[in-house]
Amino acid sequence: MTNRFVPFVSVLLAASLLSGCGAVGRLKNVGKPPKMSVAEDPVAPRLEPSLGNHSVDDQALAGGGRTPEEGRGASLFRTGGGAFFRDQRASRVGDIVTIRINIADNAQVANSTTRTRNGSESGGIAALLGLESQIPKILPGSPDPGNLVSTDSKSSATGVGNTTRSEQINMTVAATVIGVLPNGNLQIRGKQEVRVNYELRELVVTGVIRPEDIARDNSIKHSQIAEARISYGGRGQLTDAQQARWGQQIYDALFPF
Repeated sequence: MTNRFVPFVSVLLAASLLSGCGAVGRLKNVGKPPKMSVAEDPVAPRLEPSLGNHSVDDQALAGGGRTPEEGRGASLFRTGGGAFFRDQRASRVGDIVTIRINIADNAQVANSTTRTRNGSESGGIAALLGLESQIPKILPGSPDPGNLVSTDSKSSATGVGNTTRSEQINMTVAATVIGVLPNGNLQIRGKQEVRVNYELRELVVTGVIRPEDIARDNSIKHSQIAEARISYGGRGQLTDAQQARWGQQIYDALFPF
């Protein structure tokens, strides 16, 4: 009996160790603030400055002037020169656009269902060429031929459902254009992290926007983002305190009752 019990205990210990791998990682961070993720390399293709842009690149400062290739390509109206002749709204890969998130959603759904059904059936053979006299001999219990079948059924169901939901997020985040679709729409992605003491707040926004929807101040509303994915959350000591213990989560997932 003991030999059979040892493998079972070993399996339980192995499962506990595997389930507690997340706890080991948390032990390493005791007394430390949550680490911020590494910033991704910005997507910024090189653009040749135009004569309308008074800024000078590093190469011009180091060599005392622009190279011949740059000089021949320089133009007052060159696209991407950043001069006052160009629309300053985001339109190309690497440009930055401001996303204004103002979510104030309220939803309330109420359903009520009531169903009632009644049914009754009765049947008998009062006379059938004298054959009805043979029915008591065939059926047990001395049945009455005039009242052979009698059924009565009744069913009733009542259902009531009510759902109320309210969400509100109001913030602003800068996103980068990471791609231009063939039809001219822009793929954007923005991520923002703010750490206060031992709590890290994260905001991630991705989606597709139309250049025509970008306002004059180079901003766009979240409601104008197609395929929008907005993630707002955090990690840290306060978030961990709000989570159930990993043992309790496993118990809730496996306990069938």
